[in-house]
Amino acid sequence: MRQVTLVEVGPRDGLQNESRELSIDIRHELIRKLAAAGLKDIEAGAFVSPKWVPQMAGSAELLSRLDTGGSIRYPVLVPNLKGLEAAMAAGARDIAVFGAASETFSRKNINCGIEESLERFAPVIREALGAGIRVRGYVSCVAACPYEGDIAPGTVAEVADKLFQLGCHQISLGDTIGTGTPGRILAMLDAVSRMVPVAHLAGHYHDTYGMAIANIRASLDAGLRTFDASVAGLGGCPYARGASGNVATEDVAWMLEREGFVTGVDLPALLDAAGFVSQALGREPASKVARAFGAPAAAS
Repeated sequence: MRQVTLVEVGPRDGLQNESRELSIDIRHELIRKLAAAGLKDIEAGAFVSPKWVPQMAGSAELLSRLDTGGSIRYPVLVPNLKGLEAAMAAGARDIAVFGAASETFSRKNINCGIEESLERFAPVIREALGAGIRVRGYVSCVAACPYEGDIAPGTVAEVADKLFQLGCHQISLGDTIGTGTPGRILAMLDAVSRMVPVAHLAGHYHDTYGMAIANIRASLDAGLRTFDASVAGLGGCPYARGASGNVATEDVAWMLEREGFVTGVDLPALLDAAGFVSQALGREPASKVARAFGAPAAAS
C-alpha cells in the first residue's frame, strides 16, 4: 500500500516544548493552515495543568473552536480522568495517553513508574472507549533513554502490547532523544510487531542526530504506514539534554512524495504553515525543505 498517514503533532508536542508561548488565536490559525494543507490528523492540545505546561493553556477553548465532528481528527493529550472529563466537555473524540519504555524517564516525566502509569491509564482508556472516543498510546524512549541509555526492544514491546490490550487503537513509538538508527529502529519494530500488529503502529522519530528521515524510510520497509511529524520541526524534549524537535512534517512529506508514497499533503500550503508558526515564534523553520524552498525571515 502506497498510502501513508502523517499525524501532525506540532500544535501539541511541538509547541509545548517551545520557550515562547503562543496565543490561542495563533494556535488556532496554525491548525487551520495545517488542515488546509491536507493533514487529517492534527494534535490540537493537551489537558494538563498550565502550571506545568503553560504552552498548552487554553486547550479547552481551542478544541471547542474546532469542528471535531468533521473529517479531520484533533486528538488531545490527557494524563488522567480529570483531563479526560475536561477534554470530553470541550468536544474531544480522540485522546492520547503518554507512557514510556524507561522506568527512570517515566518517573521523571509523569512521576510514576511504568506499571503504575499503565494502572492510571486503564480507567481513562476504559471511560474514553465507553464514550466512543478513540485512544492513541504513546511510548517514549523506544531506542534509548537520557538516563538509562539503550532500551531493550523487548521492553518496548511489552509496554506497547499492554497499551494495545488496554484498548489503544494505535501505538506511537517515540525515539524521544533521536539516537535511533535504521538498524536499531528495525530491531525494535521487529520485537514490537510480534506483539502488536504493524497496522496499529506509528513511528515518532526525533531528529537530534539527523537520523529521522532514514529511520522513517527503514520503517516503511518494515510495513509502517503512519508517522508523526511536527511542522517546521517544532519542539524538543525537556527531559533530554540537546534533544531537538520531532522530524519536520515538510521534510517527511517531501521524501514520501519523491519515494512514490501518497500523503494527501499540499507541500506549498504546508510550507506556508511552517513559515507562519516560525514567524510567530521568532525563529527560522528547522526543516531542510523550508530552507531549500526559501523560508521567510523570522519575526523578532
